[in-house]
Amino acid sequence: MTPTNMTELLLQDRYGDFVLTDAVRPSLDRQVVPRQGYRIETYRDTKAGFQVPVLAAAVSRERLFDVFLDLLEPLGEVVDAILETSHDRDGNHHLDLYREAIDLPVLKSYCCDYEELLMQDGCTGIAVLSTSGPMEVQFDEHKLLVVYAANLKPFAALLDSHGIRRDDKLKLITEGEHLHSTDPKHRDAFEQLCCRLGVGEAVERVNW
Repeated sequence: MTPTNMTELLLQDRYGDFVLTDAVRPSLDRQVVPRQGYRIETYRDTKAGFQVPVLAAAVSRERLFDVFLDLLEPLGEVVDAILETSHDRDGNHHLDLYREAIDLPVLKSYCCDYEELLMQDGCTGIAVLSTSGPMEVQFDEHKLLVVYAANLKPFAALLDSHGIRRDDKLKLITEGEHLHSTDPKHRDAFEQLCCRLGVGEAVERVNW
């Protein structure tokens, strides 16, 4: 890969009518061409002996943050939050920082205050969990939206209302080689958000 090709790759954020955030780019050989949509499948953990329906969505940048906020509504009035970071870590691991029992409107307010961090940093993600049942919404480092829930209909309906259509043949950017991007200002903003949320030590996550 030449420096010119790398620069062109990093600068290209539009693929048809789909626009990426600054957080992630596909590989130069375009193993996956980003596009909008969502798919539904079943996650199976044979070791733990359980399975759960999962919805994964790729949403164009201009709609992404609003869709994320709307997907939190079915989780209930009080939620748990987990900030995910791979700052200062190798590419295969990230640290989870936990905040228990926060009012959803308060969490949404914090997310809005740090919209640029959540949208543009390829080393930051957030997971929001219901306290009333096994439901989780992830806004991950790749800026994909992933939902785990026994009943995915409310979440699918919200995506449909935003014009995001189901496509079970959709390929996600994580299914090909890709590049993450970050900036020192995002590292500082992440630390500020940690303070605002009052997150605790790393916790052992349910491995969906």
